[in-house]
Amino acid sequence: MSVRLTIPNLSEPDLARFAQEVAFMLGAGDTLALEGDLGAGKTTFARALIRALTGDPALEVPSPTFTLAQSYATPRFEVAHFDLYRLAAADDLEELGLDAALQRGIAIVEWPSRAHGRLPDERLTLTLSEGESADTRSVILTSAPSLEPRLARLGDIRTFLDAAGWGKSDTALSYLQGDASARRYARLKRAGGARAILMDAPRQPDGPPIRDGLPYSRIAHLAEDVRPFVAIGNALSAAGFSTPEIMAHDLDHGLLLIEDFGDAVFGSEVANGVDQAQLWQRGTDTLVALRAVRPAPSLPLPDGTSYSVPPLDLGVILIETELLTDWYWPAVYGTPIPDSVRRDFIAAWTEVARRVLAAPRGWMLRDYHSPNLIALDGRRPPRDVGIIDFQDALIGPDAFDLVSLLQDARLDVSKTLEHALLDRYVARVHSLEPHFDEVQFRFTYAALGVQRNTKILGIFARLAKRDGKRQYLAHIPRIWGYLARSLTHPGLATLAAWYDHDLPPEVRRRTLNV
Repeated sequence: MSVRLTIPNLSEPDLARFAQEVAFMLGAGDTLALEGDLGAGKTTFARALIRALTGDPALEVPSPTFTLAQSYATPRFEVAHFDLYRLAAADDLEELGLDAALQRGIAIVEWPSRAHGRLPDERLTLTLSEGESADTRSVILTSAPSLEPRLARLGDIRTFLDAAGWGKSDTALSYLQGDASARRYARLKRAGGARAILMDAPRQPDGPPIRDGLPYSRIAHLAEDVRPFVAIGNALSAAGFSTPEIMAHDLDHGLLLIEDFGDAVFGSEVANGVDQAQLWQRGTDTLVALRAVRPAPSLPLPDGTSYSVPPLDLGVILIETELLTDWYWPAVYGTPIPDSVRRDFIAAWTEVARRVLAAPRGWMLRDYHSPNLIALDGRRPPRDVGIIDFQDALIGPDAFDLVSLLQDARLDVSKTLEHALLDRYVARVHSLEPHFDEVQFRFTYAALGVQRNTKILGIFARLAKRDGKRQYLAHIPRIWGYLARSLTHPGLATLAAWYDHDLPPEVRRRTLNV
């Protein structure tokens, strides 16, 4: 154990807040060993931790002194709480189901010394002791080498929140369930009602080089730290759009405290019975307004540096569409794609990409769809749509964000609604831009619809195969439906022929082998 986080003299509310921070750090498969004498506060900490993980501050969490083990379901993973004080023999751990618990989620273990070396070596250990007074506790959190980065990250987060004034025990911290991103979020709520969002987004290391000595992230122009989020968010806000206010920042460590737009996410609102057409119309009208704003060559950052938004280019289009050949094809056919079939695919896409890249350019936010849009009913348009994901933005065709909205990967958008809002967008742009080329725009819209959905098929197959996130496979029939709609455009005949021949309808219906 080499990394250590020491916090002295915590009151019971302070200890509960620290438990919330530890809950934010934990991941599936973790073991947290709780050390300390009788009365040191192990069960008190475990109770606060389990309440933080379940999101229920009033949850009844009995001590497992007599049952030895107790399980809890949480939105993230299952939690098993063990008390080994009465464990008769180390072999009884197998009967208690520790290994199975770690496969399903995490294990919190009181009296870990009674396990006689049977706990995983790769674990976190929290040691509690009495502080300077009988009603305070001091904690020491140590880590196995493989978990050192996470423990160090917890220390960075505590330092950041303390400096920003959000580290006190009167502020609750709760994990926000995210999507497929590597970023993590927590909601902070003060007793007086003030709220904020913690964005935990450390700089992502480059992956292996895959083309011309560059990793995928560089070729696809993906954000590698929080600087693009800050620069682009500030620029869009200044132009009259609702992006989260940056309340505090540590650009070097990838930590931001941002405005909390609430829970009226477009997808959740539809699930709660809000009229989808009304929300999607708001989203469409916001994109019309965005056309009037063009990205500046250089966007300032609060540390005195600047950020330049990269352009959409042929490399981006091809590397994203080839996710289908690299991940979806093997998952559906069980073998790598033949070289000749890949060459035909790339040739067809290169032809389409050249036409797409000739279209007029503006903001291409890239992730403008239901999980990232929040209804802000108290604001005037276009600020009535909160936009929370834009760090990967490019300078590219305006049609991309419209197709992202009207062909939403995670919920159905009917053909009728899509066509109605596409027509609304076109009519409004015609009234504002006398030289608007509708024919070119509709081609670009269809082409980018195929491009985006092709990429998503590959991403969902990759998430299932590489990351074990099989829940995304449920969206694949919807994605193929959108793809088929877009491929009907006459300008995409060559591309449509490839899909019809090499991924015909009967293949599209197959269950992926992942």
